[in-house]
Amino acid sequence: MAVGGSDVHLGYEGAAGSLGGRITASVVITCVIAATSGLIFGYDIGISGGVSTMVPFLQKFFPDVLRKASEAKTNMYCIYDSQVLTSFTSSLYLAGLVASLAASRLTSAYGRRNIMMLGGSTFLAGAAINGGAENIAMLILGRILLGFGVGFTNHATPVYLSEVAPPKWRGAFNTGFQFFIGIGVVTANCINYGTAKLSWGWRLSLGLAVVPAAVMTLGALLISDTASSLVRRGKLSQAKLALIKVRGSDFDVEAELDELVRCSEATKVSQEPFMTIFERQYRPHLVIAIAIPLFQQVTGINIIAFYAPVIFQSVGFGSDSALIAAIILGLVNLGSILVSTFVVDRYGRRFLFMEGGIQMFVCQVGVAVVLAATTGVSGTEHISKGYGVLMLVLMCIYAAGFGWSWGPLCWLIPSEIFPMKVRSAGQSIAVAVNFTVTFVLSQTFLTMMCHFKYGTFLFYAGWIAAMTVFVAFFLPETKGIHLDSMHGVWERHWYWHRFVKV
Repeated sequence: MAVGGSDVHLGYEGAAGSLGGRITASVVITCVIAATSGLIFGYDIGISGGVSTMVPFLQKFFPDVLRKASEAKTNMYCIYDSQVLTSFTSSLYLAGLVASLAASRLTSAYGRRNIMMLGGSTFLAGAAINGGAENIAMLILGRILLGFGVGFTNHATPVYLSEVAPPKWRGAFNTGFQFFIGIGVVTANCINYGTAKLSWGWRLSLGLAVVPAAVMTLGALLISDTASSLVRRGKLSQAKLALIKVRGSDFDVEAELDELVRCSEATKVSQEPFMTIFERQYRPHLVIAIAIPLFQQVTGINIIAFYAPVIFQSVGFGSDSALIAAIILGLVNLGSILVSTFVVDRYGRRFLFMEGGIQMFVCQVGVAVVLAATTGVSGTEHISKGYGVLMLVLMCIYAAGFGWSWGPLCWLIPSEIFPMKVRSAGQSIAVAVNFTVTFVLSQTFLTMMCHFKYGTFLFYAGWIAAMTVFVAFFLPETKGIHLDSMHGVWERHWYWHRFVKV
């Protein structure tokens, strides 16, 4: 047996096949509609960094940043080092942290779909406030509402997709969430490029966030909740109809429904989920649910996505060139997510995690070397166009590695490893960790860049190396296994079996 437990799925294919293991038009449509929830998260990631470089936006809200940029011999690493400016971006993730913890109880009480709709509505309100903002207080209030929206949808959607998708293709369907995040990022970057020359362009960029929010909210009205969630709430007839809808009217759903009922009955005798999840038998699940989102953020990807225009402008690209470079970066990431969709259920999660980790490590070190060789410690010299292009190429290769590994798999793994009784609590913890680390990094990145300079990218490279080793030793393979058969994954793992076996 491999060290990381890569063969533990043997013997479970039969369970996967017997319980809803085929693709129907209905399940595809349902999962695509649900995955559009990723649009709002992606749009916000893409729009923030571009707006932060628009002169009219900075003149109105952050004039000190413009004054710093106009100084002679400004250290390029420190131009955008403003805690108030970073609060504009990071406040969303603090609100998302709160929402993700509240979402566990809300999804248990009201279902996955309804919480997705709540998230979309809240995000829409925040986008409207940001588009009409007249002061920093309005900006931050809008960002907080956006954060609540993202927190709710990022909790509910990955679990929804994992519960609806056929086990054999769960990875492919779940990557749809990350794919729509990618679409949101690219769309936002294109909008930023188109509005950058307008004095009110920043309002248009921020206000247009109402469009993806409306799309996903209206889309959620067209789909039913997951059978698992309906059974948990005692709505058995609706659960059966939901299963028939996604599995096909000619498919016998009784076996899958009976299994869901059995698991639901087992959860009723357990205590509070947030207490249960800390029991010894769930230690492996909890460690993975904390480690995977933490590691995803310390790859540095969201920092690059937030601040790509800022980074490229800081290293010598013009304003237009910086926005174009950000668009290119987003397109590469989007294409790589498609690669993950086609290979994640064939080669497995562990392979993609490790290959992507090695690729990202090499590129982060490469970016640091380019910056060190061309700008040195002072940061007062802009890099040449040729080296700027090389840096863009390295970042694109890095983004591709992330796009087919740590990007989509970070949402997939926590949504599929927990049993029903603690699934919602586990997802809450995973999303909360994601938002906590994102908040800390987004609030500190520009200051870190100012002080660490090119060493910032070596900092992230070190984390990438550590997390790749972690995956090799401690992450079991979960491809093709039915959610209710996942216990065997841990029983066969070389290390985690000591916690789950009684």
